Amino acid sequence: MDAIRKSSLMPAQRLEKMAPVFKNKGRIKEGADADLAVFDPATVIDRATFEKPNVPSEGIPYVIVNGTIVIDGGKVVEGVHPGRGLTAVKL
Repeated sequence: MDAIRKSSLMPAQRLEKMAPVFKNKGRIKEGADADLAVFDPATVIDRATFEKPNVPSEGIPYVIVNGTIVIDGGKVVEGVHPGRGLTAVKL
């Protein structure tokens, strides 16, 4: 559970000091952005290496971005692009 908090809530809390849009990130609650990864911590594994950085992880059967399923049964759903980039500060 601590790893999830460190990779979601804590970075969002740091960034929200620079950009209020991050107050809706890293949290599961009504009104928050719906970006979720469903996984079993006993089976999830990173297969990427330094030589092959684009190899996808295993053990993440579902990913939901902005309420839209983008990984379904461990496979990428083609043709959906629900996310949008955010910037923390204006340069």
